[in-house]
Amino acid sequence: MTAEKKSVETGDENAPRAPRAPPPEALRALAEAEERRARVQDRRAREIGGRGGLDPARYGDWEVKGLASDF
Repeated sequence: MTAEKKSVETGDENAPRAPRAPPPEALRALAEAEERRARVQDRRAREIGGRGGLDPARYGDWEVKGLASDF
C-alpha cells in the first residue's frame, strides 16, 4: 500500500468539508433566473383593493383574517 492510499483509508470521511464555490456557469444561471423573476414580477397586473398575498387558486389558501371562503 502506498502512503496516499493509507492516508485516504484512515481519513475521517464524516469530517465536515469546506464549502466549494459554485462554478461560473451556475452563478451566471442564477443571475439570469433572478433577472427573469424580477421582469415577471414587474409585468404582473397590480390588483387594487385585492386580498393581498399569494394566489389562493394556486396555493390553496382560501382564508383571509381567519375567515374561510368557499366558492
